Amino acid sequence: MARIETIVVGPLQTNCSIIADEPTSQAVVVDPGDEAERIARALARMGATAVALLHTHAHFDHISGTAELSGLTGAPIRLHAADYPLYERLEEQAGLFGLSTGPPLPPDSPISDGEVIPFGNSWLRAIHTPGHTPGSTCFKVEGSPVLFSGDTLFPGGPGNTRRNPTQFATIIRSIRQRLFTLPDDTVVLPGHGADTTIGTERPHLQEWIERGW
Repeated sequence: MARIETIVVGPLQTNCSIIADEPTSQAVVVDPGDEAERIARALARMGATAVALLHTHAHFDHISGTAELSGLTGAPIRLHAADYPLYERLEEQAGLFGLSTGPPLPPDSPISDGEVIPFGNSWLRAIHTPGHTPGSTCFKVEGSPVLFSGDTLFPGGPGNTRRNPTQFATIIRSIRQRLFTLPDDTVVLPGHGADTTIGTERPHLQEWIERGW
């Protein structure tokens, strides 16, 4: 069984989630966007050991705490290779928001679509969902109806594509073909804000397309 604890971190209120395998206490951390010491304290409180730092995408608010947390835990840094160029521009990204951060650490092995990521007796499955960024990836908890959607899917619609028609078409295709094939009762934990379910969002797909986000 996996235990999930979500911590809201950083100036953009990013949802950072710890998913721990209770029998073994091994854990993965999804989107350590800031406040690395606070995340490390949460791991300690849970009695969990991080074995991987996973990223739904490489916008600064999802990766700013990664280098420090990797140093504190020794856990490898993992994200989809299509987002490596964005990851490497961490300091530039933060500067656009008037913020400062240290340089990123080199990532470890890239995440691939469909990859099974184990932690103890539990595992996540990576689902590549390009659109918000080229490497955007969601993580499904295998054997449990929980999906970490990053900034691909929120209550009420897809994540921001900056009014780019090509990126919008890509994110809609990702949601339709990769996420809306999941069962209705799948709980969606997005990168910011409240959760939702696949069944709640699926009926509104055509509305989003017509709205043209």
